[in-house]
Order: sequence, then C-alpha cells, then structure tokens
Amino acid sequence: MSAFAQEIRIQLPHIDLAARVYGPENGLPVLALHGWLDNAMTFDLLAPKLQGLRIVAIDMAGHGHSGHRAPGAGYQLWDYALDALMATQELGWDKFSLLGHSLGGIISVLIAAAVPDRVERVALIDGLVPDTGEADKAPKKLGEALLAHIDLAAKKKTIYPTIEQAVQVRMRGFMPVSQLASELLAQRGLSPVAGGYCWSTDARLTLPSPLRLSMAHAAAFVRAVQCPMCLVLAEEGVLLKEPDFVKFLNTLTLNVQRLPGGHHLHVDDEQGAQAVAECFQDFLTAPSS
Repeated sequence: MSAFAQEIRIQLPHIDLAARVYGPENGLPVLALHGWLDNAMTFDLLAPKLQGLRIVAIDMAGHGHSGHRAPGAGYQLWDYALDALMATQELGWDKFSLLGHSLGGIISVLIAAAVPDRVERVALIDGLVPDTGEADKAPKKLGEALLAHIDLAAKKKTIYPTIEQAVQVRMRGFMPVSQLASELLAQRGLSPVAGGYCWSTDARLTLPSPLRLSMAHAAAFVRAVQCPMCLVLAEEGVLLKEPDFVKFLNTLTLNVQRLPGGHHLHVDDEQGAQAVAECFQDFLTAPSS
C-alpha cells in the first residue's frame, strides 16, 4: 500500500532523525510533522497526491525510526520545534512550508510564529494549539509529571504476539484509526522483540507534560504567524468537540476547511487523503506574495 518514497536520515548534533521524502527534487520544500505516537507513514496517502512539492516527512524524536532522546531529556513542544528547524538547516532550506497533523500542527504554529522569516505557508490537519494549563494548576501538574516520570522505570511495554494483534489494538487506541491507517503506522512503528512485537515509540512520550502553555500563550503564537495558514478540521475529530476551542477559533481570521472524517482523516482512507489534498494543493503551491 505504501507510496514510493525515498528514505533518508538527518543527523543533528543531538539526535538522528529518520524521514521519508516525496516528490521531485525541485519541488517547493515542505517539512511534514506527524501527530503524537504516530510516524512519517501518516503522510503516505496524502503526500503523493500533492503535486509540485518536495515533502520531507520526518519521524519526530522518539517516534518511528528516529532516535530517542538521551536519559534525563524530555519531549517538550519547543524541543520538537528545535529539531524541525535544525532539520531544515541540514536540508539546506532557507525558506520552507510546514504540513502538520495534530501535535505536528501545533509545533508548526510555534515554528512559524517564532521564526516568521523562514516559513512560507502552514497547512494544518486537526491541530492548532496545545492543551493549555493556567498558572493556578501548574504546581499540581508538575508534581504529577515528576512522580509519573519516576514511576515509568517500573513499567514495561506491551508485547503483541502478532503484528495483526498490534494493529487491532492501535485501531481502538486513544485516537482511533482505520485498519489501513493502523497498518501503515505499524510498518514504521513496530519492532520485533522476544515473544512478538512492540511499538518502538519512547515510553516517555506517554508522560504528562510538566508545564503547559497558558491559553494566552497559545493564542499569542497563533496570532504571531505572519504567513498564510490553512486549517483542515475533521468533523468527527477532536478539536470541534471542544467548546473552548471553537470559541477561540471564532476569534481568528483563518482559512478553515471542514471535512467529514475522524482525527486521522488524511490516512484513514484514500477518500479522506484526496479531500485533504484538494484543500492544500493550490494553497501550498500558490506564489509567494
């Protein structure tokens, strides 16, 4: 089922990232960032449908075939943003566009807001701002995160006797996906171990955040983005179910497209991928102003 793509590795000073590359060498540069606990295969249906683009879909740190962070390090949003920006440096891209799903969309917004002179366009799939937390909740949340990190050492990953069983469990996960989506993610996310297979993602990715941005912080990043931004929202996804998000969205001047499907609509089936591609094709290839 996988589309033709070139496999590369991007060696950063602090971590080694794996990536899948789609499209011609002279295509417009696009860095694609996947969602939490997913990997670069999440773009395997969508990327080939976007013409004229050189899409580099990385496995973010701790995911897929990329390295895990060193002991004592974490997986905060700004850590991912630094990885992504350094990856574009290694690719030789002075300017580029961003294509992000869920967590990858959130990171894309942070990058575009922080270094606006580097980013041409931002295409988002069911992701815009992170879960937020206000100051009065911060001490308790930090305590929970610290204790969870200490307790993690005693936990063991689930081992599945077969790939098929792992695929079925992933379909029913926190973010349910279709069988096709789960099979694609499993191609890059499962590792053989004694007794079967386990997901290779770093267990630290499941830890609670020690510190969250406030809503004021999150809103400031969105409003600081200077380049064109297009957001595809899944009608059965996660964002439209949050009244606070919908209220916030109504305060923004933003190109928003609503499509049928779930949170992973771009990889659940070919129809969803085609619908998302139709939203982004002209947007990502439009001449810069």
